Amino acid sequence: MSTTRIDPYQNFRFRVEIDGIQIAGFSEVSIPDSTTADIEYREGTYPPGTRHLSGLTSSGSVSLKRGITDNMDLYNWKKQVESTGAGSARKNISIILIDETGADKCRWNISYAWPTKYESGSLDAKGNDVLIETFEITHEGIERVK
Repeated sequence: MSTTRIDPYQNFRFRVEIDGIQIAGFSEVSIPDSTTADIEYREGTYPPGTRHLSGLTSSGSVSLKRGITDNMDLYNWKKQVESTGAGSARKNISIILIDETGADKCRWNISYAWPTKYESGSLDAKGNDVLIETFEITHEGIERVK
């Protein structure tokens, strides 16, 4: 009997799309967790103990890290939020995991996202590392669709 081996995908082949525009060059992307609160409830007529009900679902922030270049698109997006608020600045983001042939294998869609924090890396005259900038992105939902 022949069995097909299915290996897990490697985590270093990915791309990010923001409102359908591919943004290249991220060195690290965190896919946020999603947690549904557990609510304990006890009725006077339920003698064995407490019941567990599902509460609100919340998700963590997305973190995007990349080497600083001349491209100011993400930074300008953050400045737009600072100037006018998040209302009209919200965008949809997709994080796509790709295999060794370049085919899309997993996709996480993130809805109504906007940057909440910008951090540039530290400068060091003795260093030789790439200067990394980090964007923290909040959102209103994440869904794995593939």
